[in-house]
Amino acid sequence: MGFYKYVQKLWKQPKANLEDLWKQRLILWRKQDSTVRLTYPTRIDRARTLGYKAKQGYVMVRQRVSRGGHVKEKNEYRKRRSKRRAKRLDLDKSYQRIAEERASRKYVNCEVLNSYWAASDGKFHWFEIILVDKAHPVIKKDKNIKWIANQTGRAERGLTSTGKKSRGLRTKGKGAEKLRPSRTANLKRRTK
Repeated sequence: MGFYKYVQKLWKQPKANLEDLWKQRLILWRKQDSTVRLTYPTRIDRARTLGYKAKQGYVMVRQRVSRGGHVKEKNEYRKRRSKRRAKRLDLDKSYQRIAEERASRKYVNCEVLNSYWAASDGKFHWFEIILVDKAHPVIKKDKNIKWIANQTGRAERGLTSTGKKSRGLRTKGKGAEKLRPSRTANLKRRTK
């Protein structure tokens, strides 16, 4: 087995395999800010599979997202009866997609390439996000990644892998007729 296969095997059950290191990491990560820039990825095998390269123009970020339901806050200043005040928002977005959006808002000059799960406990989820600086000369010259320079707001528009999953675009054929090009576009087309 190659090096990456061993790393992959470790991350199948990180809590059991990493033990003390896992606990120390979580304690440290809880104290840090919600968005932390990294020098190198924690899960090198996963990062490489998703397109990360150890060269200029690639930025690694660990994003923390708090767990819990997506509930609207009560707005007591608006004239609403109590029943209408705090409606529950069941978002179709996953925690991972929310993490990608937050990271892209923090690093405005970069585009989200992809992301993966790093850790979670009772209070938070952590995701590591691969960002690409689309204005960097190294990125502009690289024929494999220069396509990203023409895209804007990939995370917000649901063009990353997680975004496509939450939009239902992994399904094809029967039962998925109304998903393309998007649910909203399909609805608009039918109401005309």
